[in-house]
Amino acid sequence: MMSRDLRRPDLGAIPGLAATWPEARTLELFRRLCEIRHFDLRVRRGQIEKDVDTLIYLSVGQESVAAGVSMAMRGSWLLGQHRGHSFYLAFDGRREPLVDELLGLPTGCCGGMGGSPPIHDIERRIVGHIGLIGDQVPVAAGIAMARPGERVVSVFGDGAAEEDYVLATLGMAASRKLPILFVCEDNDLSVLTPTRDRREWLLADVARGFGIEAVDIADDPWLVAHWAETLSDRLPAVMNVRTCRGLWHVGTGSDDNADWDRFALVRETLAELGLADKAAAIESETEKGVEELWTSRLRTRSAK
Repeated sequence: MMSRDLRRPDLGAIPGLAATWPEARTLELFRRLCEIRHFDLRVRRGQIEKDVDTLIYLSVGQESVAAGVSMAMRGSWLLGQHRGHSFYLAFDGRREPLVDELLGLPTGCCGGMGGSPPIHDIERRIVGHIGLIGDQVPVAAGIAMARPGERVVSVFGDGAAEEDYVLATLGMAASRKLPILFVCEDNDLSVLTPTRDRREWLLADVARGFGIEAVDIADDPWLVAHWAETLSDRLPAVMNVRTCRGLWHVGTGSDDNADWDRFALVRETLAELGLADKAAAIESETEKGVEELWTSRLRTRSAK
């Protein structure tokens, strides 16, 4: 089956899954999703208003992948990719150093000199990368070997999945039984080139060829969380998550013809669960909190 044939919002769906969750857990999942969405929309606004002039890569549209994985894997070592704000926030990275980094302040997590790609918070076990596509994947294997028994989450995109050292790392993780959850945020695009023009194989099939358990699913956050939790005791494992980016590289341009809008679909599910009002309150509170954070850090920069 071609990769494009699997791009549908219900891929791998488990009927009624969201209804089995306790209300508090569902609302926490939505809070994480909202924080990522409104943080990155605020970053984009900062770019438009010329407050942000460093290199940025945004997670708009792909928030549910990080939110879902974090519900099962927080506390693990995290190695994200260039669209890393989502996982940084979902894995409890400190917010002020992230904002400061994007504002070019020396108090930023990389001294205000790196922008989005290398964001890290070592005290929270969050490790950035240098911008070489997929370079964080073999580094994740190194951490897993150096820290026996500690779980690692390695995040990369569908373009990075084609790099030789990424595929080689899957083989090494399988042979050494490394406790790594590999998460591919598969938005079907490498810059602007769709997967069908780049390859005919599926990442999940390759992983299974190495003897690694793998799933290929859509980005329903309840489904993502379900599989992250299920696979957390079967590592190494691979999750290829079909998702839709909202903004192109470096914040410019948008995919107006995206296959689906997961944020809108999540809102619909919350309404079906009778949680629309509580969800709206969480979103409003989260957006307000993000704005207050940015206002505070902009004032700090102005005072310097």
